[in-house]
Amino acid sequence: MNRRRFLLALPLLAAACSGGAPDDGKTLTVAATAVPHAEILESVKPALAKEGVDLRIRVFNDYVQPNLQVDQKQVDVNYFQTKPYLDTFNASRGTHLVAYAGIHVEPLGGYSHKWKTLSALPQGATVAIPNEASNGGRALLLLQRAGLVRLRNPADPLSTLHDIVANPKNLQFKELESATLPRVLDQVDLALINTNYALDAKLNPVRDALLIEDANSPYVNFVVGRAGEEKDPRVVKLIAALRSPATRDFIKTHYKGAVLPAF
Repeated sequence: MNRRRFLLALPLLAAACSGGAPDDGKTLTVAATAVPHAEILESVKPALAKEGVDLRIRVFNDYVQPNLQVDQKQVDVNYFQTKPYLDTFNASRGTHLVAYAGIHVEPLGGYSHKWKTLSALPQGATVAIPNEASNGGRALLLLQRAGLVRLRNPADPLSTLHDIVANPKNLQFKELESATLPRVLDQVDLALINTNYALDAKLNPVRDALLIEDANSPYVNFVVGRAGEEKDPRVVKLIAALRSPATRDFIKTHYKGAVLPAF
């Protein structure tokens, strides 16, 4: 089994196990999406082992279960999401998870298999965007920056399709689950895809995106956990490792601009 298949198989293995996260004072379980989060976590495992922390990574392919697993104490922390997404999740699910530390930015990008430039998008082009509030609003802000739409409140990160007040190309929108967006590229004119899913689909954000957020994006990916547990020594060591010069170099070297360190 190759490494990618092994990572993607982990949720099935985790689901088959009974009980929550080990509580031996050494083991730290982290829920993450496969790319780049699990890869970045893998890169710090040796350093954490020297600090006496046994890092266990549980990989998920959605944005809901990692938060539910932390809230239900099935895992200790997660690493996959932005603060706007966390705020929306807490509000809608009644959870009280807390952002501990920002690690990196994954620039959201617009991709197409049909067109090589944004100017080539035809009238009535079909555009697929994420179907949840924070990433959907983020996609609309990026489209606005590119001049494809204008929003009622140009700075609102939770804008919806109902907030579009100008649509010069009469774009037709489809709202889909983030994980499915790479798979519909042959069916739409443009898809707004999170970098973790773009990388997993072998898309190169630096080379392939027709539009993309820059290094000033406010959408930093955080380590997230339960309120009051941010000073757990294992968590403190994890965050120190993730925000170390070695991890900064790993992100810069391994992702070549597709993922950007936020520290």
